This record gives sequence, C-alpha cells and structure tokens, in this order.
Amino acid sequence: MPALLMLLAYLLGAIPFGILLTRMAGAGDLRAIGSGNIGATNVLRTGRKGLAAATLILDGLKGAAAVWLGAWLVPDGGAALGGVLAFIGHCYPAWLRFRGGKGVATMLGVTLALAWPVGLIFAAVWLGMLAATRISSVGGMSAAIAAPLAALLLDRSEVVTALLAMALIVLWRHRANIARLRRGEEPRVGTKRGA
Repeated sequence: MPALLMLLAYLLGAIPFGILLTRMAGAGDLRAIGSGNIGATNVLRTGRKGLAAATLILDGLKGAAAVWLGAWLVPDGGAALGGVLAFIGHCYPAWLRFRGGKGVATMLGVTLALAWPVGLIFAAVWLGMLAATRISSVGGMSAAIAAPLAALLLDRSEVVTALLAMALIVLWRHRANIARLRRGEEPRVGTKRGA
C-alpha cells in the first residue's frame, strides 16, 4: 500500500494546473511567459487574475487531496507521506522533464490538511509578507520556513519532519530568486519577470 500511495500521490501532485488552465483559456504556453514557472504567480502575468486564483486553489487542493488519500490508504503515517509525494510531484513532474513549480501553494494545501492551525499560520505569513514586500518569493519562502517552526510551537511534532523537508525544497527551488534578492533585482508582483 505505501508504494501505491507514493505513486498515486506523486501523479496527483504532478498535474500541472497552471499549464492546463492557461492553455484552455487560450493564454498560450505558460512556460513561455514571464519566469516560465508553472505556478499561480506566473499565471498572474498573463493578466488573467481568475486563472491565477484557480491555479492557486487547485495546486493547494491536490496537496490536501493527497494527504486525505494517504490517511485512507496507509492510516499510520500515510497522510504526511502522501502530502510530501504530491509536493514533490508538483515541483518535479516527470512529464515536464522534472521542471515544475516552486511548491508554495501545494505546501499550503498539504499543511492545512495535515494540521490546519499550522496551515493558517502558513497562510498568514505568506499573505503578510507578500503584502509587506510585494515580492512573491519572499512571501512564499517566509511561509515555508514558518510552517515547521509553527508545528514545533504548537506541539505538532508528528508533522515537523514533513514540513521541514518541504521547506528545504521550497528554498532550493527559489535559489535563483534568492540570488536576485541579494542583488536587489527581484521583481515585485505586477511586473513581467521573476518568481
């Protein structure tokens, strides 16, 4: 059962909703727009706010769905395993040559499903830092770092390892953003590049 869960969760996470929605809406290939990323921030660069919101929601829901699937298939530890595998599927989808998204929205969905109070803190930090800086990467990375810390503070030790693993991958996926931040070149939300 764990092997089946890992496969199903990965495949669920690897559904590229950003690409599918922009193609269906006639907005072109998302990978040729802005940063080339498949997530909601880049979808926003198409000028379609509704598509960006839908991408954000669906990327989060697939993470949450994988957690619920994991809890059903493997009651002992399957929830976290399913969530992490969906997150990896989003970041490294096989059919996109392992070039997926940054994972923030999917991590939010996973976190809400694993431990909703931690997920609420994740969302608050993400939105708060985004509002304060208008830099998408700063909001996403701050939220990812906050999640395992919040789990520790709220005595949810059973999810700390999964959240820490995802946070480290989020930071790794943002390494180009970190370099631009250090140079003072990271664009703010509403511009055409970055994220």
